[in-house]
Amino acid sequence: MHQIVALYRFIIDVLRNQKLIFELAKKDFKTKFLGSYLGILWAFVQPTISILIFWFVFQVGFKNTPVDNFPFILWLAAAIIPWNFFAESLQGATHSITENSYLVKKVVFRISILPIVKIYSALFVHLFFIVFLIVMYLLYGYMPTIYYLQIIYYLFAVMMLLLGLSWVTSTLVIFLKDTGQIVAMLLQFGFWLTPIFYSLKIVPEKYHFFIKINPMYHIIEGYRDTFIYHKWFWESPYVLINFWIFTFFFLALGSFMFKKLRPHFADVL
Repeated sequence: MHQIVALYRFIIDVLRNQKLIFELAKKDFKTKFLGSYLGILWAFVQPTISILIFWFVFQVGFKNTPVDNFPFILWLAAAIIPWNFFAESLQGATHSITENSYLVKKVVFRISILPIVKIYSALFVHLFFIVFLIVMYLLYGYMPTIYYLQIIYYLFAVMMLLLGLSWVTSTLVIFLKDTGQIVAMLLQFGFWLTPIFYSLKIVPEKYHFFIKINPMYHIIEGYRDTFIYHKWFWESPYVLINFWIFTFFFLALGSFMFKKLRPHFADVL
């Protein structure tokens, strides 16, 4: 109960400090590409080129057959775009405190918002690619539908998941430096264990349970349900409930770890 109250207070505090978080996120976003000729354009150019390569390889080269009567590239893009957001956010948020150690040591600052700054920084790019995805569908002749509105829900859901996970990983990396490499390795495994390049239909049914307990399954399939299958997020109740149990568990765990270990951060950094 205490953890729920603490989490509620934190969320209220975050809502009150949106201006500060946005300013820090913009600064972080710009800093990533400081000194390069194209600057922040690299944030959009690199993922765009990756999608175009996938389009050329799978649509033009291998001539992949449509999935459920949808062009393979559209089916793939609807999954790989949210996964890229998740992976970039988690990797960045994991190092958010160690990269800003001066705030821990010298300034009275609520450092628990630092992972959110990284998530917001990645969100700027993700919002661009949501628009990019909509344009792709328009070019193929698929018009927007009312189901597009639930993108707001999926953005909120994945950000809550990221917040809980990043509180855990950003705390652990202070005391266990290998955490960053472990997170990168788990993301590689997660990419292939999540049905991004393949349909769940080709997986033997006895393994479906293990794939569906992956919280990112809810997000990946949710984007496809939004753009392709036209299903609302509540139409898969077991996947929905599993996602939020997992998310609330990590929010509670991350909040607890952060509170208990926060007094020792300055000694280790």
